[in-house]
Amino acid sequence: MMDINGKTKILGVIGDPIEHTLSPIIHNTLSRIKGINAVYVPIHVEEDIAAAVKGLYASGVCGLNITVPYKQQVMESIVDIDALAEKIGAVNTLVPDKDGYKGYNTDMPGLKRAIESNGVSLSGRKAIVIGAGGAARAVCVMLEEYGAEEIYLLNRTIEKAEAIASELSKVKALTLSDYKDIPDGKYLMFQCTSLGLKSGDGLAIDDDDFYKKADYGYDLIYNPAETPFIKKLNILGIRNDNGLTMLLYQGIIAYEYWFKVDITQPEADMVLTELRKALYGKNIVLTGYMGCGKSTIGKKLAERLGMTFIDTDEEIVRREGKSINDIFAESKEDGFRKIETEVLRSLAYYGADNTDQVSTGKGLVIATGGGIVLKKENMPLLKTAGKVFYLKADAETTFNRVKGDDSRPLLSAESQEELKERIVNMLRERKGYYELTADEQIDTDNKSIEEVVEEIISRLYD
Repeated sequence: MMDINGKTKILGVIGDPIEHTLSPIIHNTLSRIKGINAVYVPIHVEEDIAAAVKGLYASGVCGLNITVPYKQQVMESIVDIDALAEKIGAVNTLVPDKDGYKGYNTDMPGLKRAIESNGVSLSGRKAIVIGAGGAARAVCVMLEEYGAEEIYLLNRTIEKAEAIASELSKVKALTLSDYKDIPDGKYLMFQCTSLGLKSGDGLAIDDDDFYKKADYGYDLIYNPAETPFIKKLNILGIRNDNGLTMLLYQGIIAYEYWFKVDITQPEADMVLTELRKALYGKNIVLTGYMGCGKSTIGKKLAERLGMTFIDTDEEIVRREGKSINDIFAESKEDGFRKIETEVLRSLAYYGADNTDQVSTGKGLVIATGGGIVLKKENMPLLKTAGKVFYLKADAETTFNRVKGDDSRPLLSAESQEELKERIVNMLRERKGYYELTADEQIDTDNKSIEEVVEEIISRLYD
């Protein structure tokens, strides 16, 4: 963390309540990445937002975010307002200007950037928006502003939907029960109600045929990670995302306003990783030589903790559509290692999003291939992916576990003696790399799966 001194720039977020805001993670991580001497803090304002804004400007605070309940009220305390923020009717970002702050709304540009980061364009698309509150209105404005062709707005009561439709030319208001009136086609679908915030919540519309109209869905809720809406799309195999990426990119756009910098996609991915760790829990990464029990232990560990299990070798096979043996035969070990690094990077920065696994939202247990530590670029990726546990087993234990397994190309040998010698040599070669990349080391010799799982759990939050 950067030292705070007389040259440190002050940033913050105003709200009530404000204790659980994730915004400091976004902006303090960005300052660390960019090498900017700035600190971002929550600012609790109970009543007089105008006095707070005036005082903070006079104190030289170089950037502010505004959250509930002040996004509309703060508009009375600024000297200028961006056209999009005025159209949306809410401000969430303040940038110093002459004699005061200028107000922007980065929420909707943030949502646009989040969607586009998943390879989805808004221009010329048709959309379905569920809900008709302030968030739904903002989404409709965003869609119209960025070129959506047609927007169907569904709400339990038609009056609220009609009020929004009266302001926007491309919005057609419907009640929830009228969803079958939406023509067949492929739509962008947005879930903008509070359904999913509470345990036991259901869907606004419970009909698979309705959700099959979507080729991409977005739920503005991000906690929990998997709402009923997201779960439905996952089951149907429809691409989707939740509101955490909107939170990320609205913060990034604000930061770009404050410091006149560009945040690259890899930098954004790094911040998203930190957000996911803070909100959903840190991943567990298992390393170690073949036969140490990474997959077996990983599956049991994931089951115990309600996490998602992913095996990097299985993920490589899924993505390439080939067995490990076939990849080695066609691309040699160097080619396999390149693919392995790509998979690790994807898991480190995107979690389960690019796999065929349905994330539980509680983090991942990642079982890695035995040679993943051999590439230098994999070392920081392992640390980024989660807390790294090195599962150790001696040569004799390893030999007894892997003999007769012909699915491992590096263990191909003419005799049992040759196999033992190969194991001894590879363990000697890799031992230092395993130790260097590990946060914790677990001896698995003469221990049951349950004993190893318990030991990992006991050390998880040390």
